[in-house]
Amino acid sequence: MKINFINLGCPKNLVDSENIMGFFKKENISSYHKADTVVINTCGFIEQAKRESIEEILKAINDGKKVFVTGCLVYRYKEELQKEIPEAIFFENIKDLEGIELLQTPKRQITTKHYAYLKIAEGCNRKCSFCAIPNIRGNHRSKSIEELTQEATYLKEKGVKELVIVSQDTLYYQEDNSFKSIIKLLHALEKLDFPWIRLMYLYPNSISKDLIDYIDNSKSVLPYFDIPLQHISDNVLKNMRRGYTKKDVFRLLEQINAMKHKKPILRSSFIVGYPTEEQKDFEELLDFISQELFHFVGVFEYSHEEGTYAYQFEDKIPKEEKQRRYKEVFNLSQEILEEKNSALVGQEIDILIEKKDRARAFFQAPEIDGIAMLESPSPKTGIIKKAKVIASIGTDLLVDI
Repeated sequence: MKINFINLGCPKNLVDSENIMGFFKKENISSYHKADTVVINTCGFIEQAKRESIEEILKAINDGKKVFVTGCLVYRYKEELQKEIPEAIFFENIKDLEGIELLQTPKRQITTKHYAYLKIAEGCNRKCSFCAIPNIRGNHRSKSIEELTQEATYLKEKGVKELVIVSQDTLYYQEDNSFKSIIKLLHALEKLDFPWIRLMYLYPNSISKDLIDYIDNSKSVLPYFDIPLQHISDNVLKNMRRGYTKKDVFRLLEQINAMKHKKPILRSSFIVGYPTEEQKDFEELLDFISQELFHFVGVFEYSHEEGTYAYQFEDKIPKEEKQRRYKEVFNLSQEILEEKNSALVGQEIDILIEKKDRARAFFQAPEIDGIAMLESPSPKTGIIKKAKVIASIGTDLLVDI
């Protein structure tokens, strides 16, 4: 049997895919074209992701593959999928599959070379009105610090230089019912001597002064704050059930920017076209983003998802208007990013060299924040070096080592 794995969706899904791959012998893992069997780990979070997942399943079936499907789409629609696509096998736990030889002592297969994701928890206890994740993944369950340090040690032994900490709600992490456990976990992980540790998915009102101070004084936790605000209008935030206000956001940003030893880099993401978003709310969002408080900004069109609190509201904003608002925010975010990158020209920054001709700056998270292209090829990869920014090329950088 030759088997290929297709991962769709977020970094948390990638960790799941790598763990599933660990149940198979390396020699059985193959390219798509050589494989007779395909395992697809789907995303079912929003409409676009659901369509992409279905398209991948049907393509693999049409290509004559034996198709196994797991992930969020399956957790959400397993019965419907089994009826509509009987040619595929849908599973929630790899151990439930029959007729496939699995290793008894699986080891996670790392698909990225110099960085890896550490998923510290599963599920979410938040009740955001637009989000189906609690319905799909269940309530929040944190892994123990002991289990996570063991997994991180394995990643370190594999040569990982950057540990990227992820979960649905990273700062909700708790051991022994203590929300200060995230600092305890970071302290344990720092002892493993990763050059870079990056936190992702930081819920705004869980970012404490203690955490900010810890990052400010840490030797390896990067001053990178990925804060998905979703909106800034108090009207929309209240309807989204986010639990904070515009005033709270500015207070938080002021605390972060008051760091004494490091210059923080901020990323956020926003939703446009939410059912209660009026034109004035959208303009308020544009005005907020235009203040250039964030280096990186992501934007998504609202997706009307069944099972969510917001599903009871009429999805009244036309698709064309959602797209218009999306493009306006996206274009603004790109302008800001290019401007901020241009301001770096002539400065020295830390980079992680991932390939002979490309790297990432410390403020560029994998896959989402652009890259740093090397002016001259590097003889070594997997090392962190100082580099001078030569130019800004679109949303990327050109650097000289």
